[in-house]
Amino acid sequence: MDNRHHTQPATSVKMEVEIAGMKMKNPMLTASGTFGFGEEFADFIDLEKLGGFIVKGTTLEPREGNPYPRMAETPSGMLNAVGLQNKGVDHFVNEIYPRLKRLNTNVLVNVSGAKIDDYVAVAERLAPLAAIPAIEVNISCPNVKQGGMAFGTTTDGAAAVTEAIRKVWPRTLIVKLSPNVTSISDIAMAVEDAGADSVSLINTIMGMAIDVERRRPCLSTITGGLSGAAVRPVAVRMVWQVAKAVDIPVIGLGGISSGRDVIEFMLAGARAVQIGTANFIDPQVTVKAIDWMEQWCSRHGVTDINEIVGEI
Repeated sequence: MDNRHHTQPATSVKMEVEIAGMKMKNPMLTASGTFGFGEEFADFIDLEKLGGFIVKGTTLEPREGNPYPRMAETPSGMLNAVGLQNKGVDHFVNEIYPRLKRLNTNVLVNVSGAKIDDYVAVAERLAPLAAIPAIEVNISCPNVKQGGMAFGTTTDGAAAVTEAIRKVWPRTLIVKLSPNVTSISDIAMAVEDAGADSVSLINTIMGMAIDVERRRPCLSTITGGLSGAAVRPVAVRMVWQVAKAVDIPVIGLGGISSGRDVIEFMLAGARAVQIGTANFIDPQVTVKAIDWMEQWCSRHGVTDINEIVGEI
């Protein structure tokens, strides 16, 4: 039997997006800390189908992270207080990068530090790596004792770290914003003025859970970062606010677990998105979401995914 007439027509939807010079084959990125170094997911998906992925938070020196327990399940989400456990930037440069640079997709590094000099030193070590088109600067991690969120909760702090990194980082500079602030738009405008090429938001929301049988906090750090579907409406609102306030591209994240969620974020103003916690539930969630988005575009007569950005 001739099955040629039963094959799906080739998609005519243009899925490519651009974030300040970084070209992506589609808007799909993965959130730092949920995707390892990408290699851990290579058995489940073709990494080259993604617009890109962001490797785990990288610091100047190796970090052990926080004591266990550092994860707790909550309704429609999870709390985490991993504390940026990683082997340091030199390990990434020497051991990981040589393998990742061969991939035909964007490999981004999430950069963190306890003080501004640390951020700058990490960015300087990464700058010669030509196959890293962008870094994401984490000024918003809620479960590290020093640095991290301290910079992300004031306009002056956010601007200072952005300005310092801008001097040493030659390619696309994305700053990841904290939702644990009075006005996220003010922080976004401050980092834009300081030289950021893009902002990503939101990082996790500060939360806490208590084990009532043991009468103890569920996390060793008492508080931690809430992620997952529970935070999505907050994230959509903040992406919408920030997209109206800045001229640089916005990358949306927070509770995305389907193609439908991605479209929602893009309508709110995101040019690209990141999937985080949902990777733990379904390691193929990213590629499934890309397929769904293409079908949605076809169904709605959208020929270029960029058309829908900021429609709301």
